Amino acid sequence: MTTSSNTDTLPQGTHIGRTALCVNDLDELTEFYRTVVGLSVLEESDTWTVLGVADTPLLVLEEDADAPTRHRSGTGLYHTAFRVPSRAALGDALARIRTHWQLGGASDHWVSEALYLTDPEGNGIEIYRDFPRDEWPRSDDGRVRISTEPLDLDSIEAAAAGDAQAPSGTDIGHIHLEVSSLDAFRDFYVDTLGFEVQTTVPAASFVSAGGYHHHIGANTWHHRTAPVNGRGLSWFEMIVPDQDALTAVQSRLESSEIPVTETDNGLVIHDPDGIKVQIQVDPSDM
Repeated sequence: MTTSSNTDTLPQGTHIGRTALCVNDLDELTEFYRTVVGLSVLEESDTWTVLGVADTPLLVLEEDADAPTRHRSGTGLYHTAFRVPSRAALGDALARIRTHWQLGGASDHWVSEALYLTDPEGNGIEIYRDFPRDEWPRSDDGRVRISTEPLDLDSIEAAAAGDAQAPSGTDIGHIHLEVSSLDAFRDFYVDTLGFEVQTTVPAASFVSAGGYHHHIGANTWHHRTAPVNGRGLSWFEMIVPDQDALTAVQSRLESSEIPVTETDNGLVIHDPDGIKVQIQVDPSDM
């Protein structure tokens, strides 16, 4: 990897939009994300479901009954991270998980409090809430410091308000990928797309725009080597704040000779592991 001296970084306001999963059992997964995660069904057909909060779509489930189980060597999703706006909402998420499912883990990351679980088809999920941004610890160079400490679940449970649904303001705070190479990941997402590295830990890297703790995480913990395949992550959205930002991204992609497909909504690209990324301007600014 060539260390980036790129000054063309993504602007404040860049964030992750919808995430899409390829699933075998649409009904089962729809019910899981509705009951356990607390999302509402916004649109549906015989082959897909869009779930979200209020009028904001967050997750698209695309049914393919013939899609094989993701190969053990296949890259793709580590987890989709649903960010809730308050500790009470995190407490409600914990109550739903304990009532309807099983908690897989919980951590205090210094910047956030997070719950972890896995859906019925093996897709990882994080539900978290951020600490106030001015409380995030930073290194001397200004990068955000992230750690993993035990989480006090009793205090999270005590904060619950008793809401069966995720509240308005819930979004996809970040997405975490399993990749084949961290060098290739940084070449693509940092040097070309314009994210900035915030934290690096053994076999993992966390990148963001606008000083957030991370919009995209990547790890090689399970030594995945093959392109994305089978069930699991189908695509995810990267939202930029305005047309100028989109144009700048497209220019960097073309300079790096990365194939770009232009659509009515923006750009479609594939990362080094074949993961599909849809880039578009924030609809609220159009």
